[in-house]
Amino acid sequence: MATLKIPVGGQDHIQGNVKAACTMVEYGDYECPHCGAAYPLVKQLQKHFGKRLRFVFRNFPMTQLHANAQAAAEVAEFAESKGQYWKMHDLIFENQDRLGSDLFAELASKSGLDPGEMHRALAKKTFTDRVRADVGGGIRSGVNGTPTFFINDQRYDRPMDYAHMVNAIEEALAS
Repeated sequence: MATLKIPVGGQDHIQGNVKAACTMVEYGDYECPHCGAAYPLVKQLQKHFGKRLRFVFRNFPMTQLHANAQAAAEVAEFAESKGQYWKMHDLIFENQDRLGSDLFAELASKSGLDPGEMHRALAKKTFTDRVRADVGGGIRSGVNGTPTFFINDQRYDRPMDYAHMVNAIEEALAS
């Protein structure tokens, strides 16, 4: 079974209790329809497990398949630099069917961010290395598609549905 090679740390986007007994890491692509389908599932799991689950999202844009995935990841990283990561993360997934420059500007405005500053950061590739670092860690951990989940550092390879993922997290909490 594949394991997470880059430990969760200060560079990560962490949601939930940082001392939770279980950590779920997702390597995701904002334009991937499977990641879009997993987004509400993750929200449901977070609600179910509450303080027992820590969620981490890492970028893994599949640029060969999704033309807007890299830019979307960089927009989220721009939002992170302004303290608005999770708001932007959610807005991007909730508007996944409209990804592109116009939407990114709209979402920046909705988040209280300067769209012009965001577009300049994208043009300068300010956050490209940050996204590449996530991708590199994913490759080292055996990620070859999205979404890929790790539960307590072990790759999750079972069906991507609520019941199976609840069972896997319960097993991780019990061990």
